[in-house]
Amino acid sequence: MKPRPAVVGLAIAAFGLLVAGGASWFLLSSPTSVAATAPTDFSAIPARVAYDAPSLELKDTQGVLHTLAEYRGQVILINLWATWCPPCAAEMPNLQRFYEGHRRDGFVVIAIEDGDSAREVVAFVTARGLTFPIWLDPTYQATDTVFKTSNLPSSYVVDRQGKIRLVWFGAISQANLEKYVAPLIKE
Repeated sequence: MKPRPAVVGLAIAAFGLLVAGGASWFLLSSPTSVAATAPTDFSAIPARVAYDAPSLELKDTQGVLHTLAEYRGQVILINLWATWCPPCAAEMPNLQRFYEGHRRDGFVVIAIEDGDSAREVVAFVTARGLTFPIWLDPTYQATDTVFKTSNLPSSYVVDRQGKIRLVWFGAISQANLEKYVAPLIKE
């Protein structure tokens, strides 16, 4: 008597599941398994670049006009963000902690909000206890004209000589701030 096709198919599927289960058990129980060595920090990694920082002037939440040139001699992390952007909101505590830990070393975060009203931005900043400079960009000058990006959040790290050295597209973790930006502050 010939086995029926359905029974053969079930036997093959069962064998496949058995092999896959065994392989998974082996990989996950091994001390050098993929799971044991997989990174837990899935935040963006910066690209290393070297070009002059652009000219940029925008108003802060109080209506005072500022320029990037005012901060020459400091390491500047320019962060393009929006109040409605979940990854932007998620990275703000990391930016605040890093700023607090390094501002005495000549480091500043300049967070440029992309298009929302001053009222919305002030409410966001106040709720999160942000103390670094916040600039408003109601006409999308920073994203569209100066940095030419549509990605939020995006960050650019300017060294003390006015060169952009790092570019991030996506949220930044505390570990990556320490790994990539802290050495520039020490230069």
